[in-house]
Amino acid sequence: MGMKWLKSTDCISFAVRDNVARITLNRPEKRNALSGQMLKELHQALLEADDRRDANVILLSGEGRDFCAGYDLTDSYGGAADAATDYDPAAYRSRAGTIDDDIWNLERQQELTSIMLDLHKPIVAKVHGNCLAGGTDLAFSCDIVLAADDAKIGFPAARANGTPPTNLWFYHCGPQWTKRMLFTGDTISGIDAARIGMVLDAYPAEELDFEADEMVRRIGSVDAEILATHKRVVNAQMELAGAKQSLRYAAELDARAHLSTGPRRSRFRKDMAEKGLKEALANRDAPFGKGRIELRARRPRPE
Repeated sequence: MGMKWLKSTDCISFAVRDNVARITLNRPEKRNALSGQMLKELHQALLEADDRRDANVILLSGEGRDFCAGYDLTDSYGGAADAATDYDPAAYRSRAGTIDDDIWNLERQQELTSIMLDLHKPIVAKVHGNCLAGGTDLAFSCDIVLAADDAKIGFPAARANGTPPTNLWFYHCGPQWTKRMLFTGDTISGIDAARIGMVLDAYPAEELDFEADEMVRRIGSVDAEILATHKRVVNAQMELAGAKQSLRYAAELDARAHLSTGPRRSRFRKDMAEKGLKEALANRDAPFGKGRIELRARRPRPE
């Protein structure tokens, strides 16, 4: 028997058991970088889970070493060819040839993930390894985020590539921490992210699976209809605080950031064109060193 919404699983895996729909990003060789195909399959899987009678809660995780290392920049900068060949590309919008085309395409991409806020069922993100750039767009669209102590969370692309097109940071960690993360593109560990309320809690890496399973077991023990009322009222409160409007504005500002002709942005584009992703990233991140936030004030002082 086929599935109603989910039509392919080339980039994700999907399973339902014990009232939990498990959606797993499954491009471990690409560190679960978000390609167009993966985003489409994720969208379908989210609808599948939300429609299924045998699922009360969704657990989103990543296969392999990472939750998600970000957007697939070979899509964005390499001009990855569209899989469709039965139309004339010249008759349609460019990817980012004008600011309006860029905004339009960012909005189409955003539609695939912003549905996470509108699903009736709760989504728990289980974050391990790298959760960077687009990975944070996914994680912070979930209702609860659990992380490994040593997870690496941040938006390094803020240094030269743009601003988060799905910017929900403010709603998770407030204005100062949001600015701290985006102004520098530095990363923060899972345990420090938990200390500042960016994620709900963090656990030793070897305990994360158990803790996430226990969380979704507890949530999944509540009827889906009741869970929907809780999620929808809190998300309505976020919308009253501007969350939905800010998502649209974030996409427009990301497009504006793409137009930057400053030296760091120009260098990145040149490096991508001439030397490839690895060197472009190395040159972009070189001035920042390790680029890891290490909280000082909240750590116990030695006796």
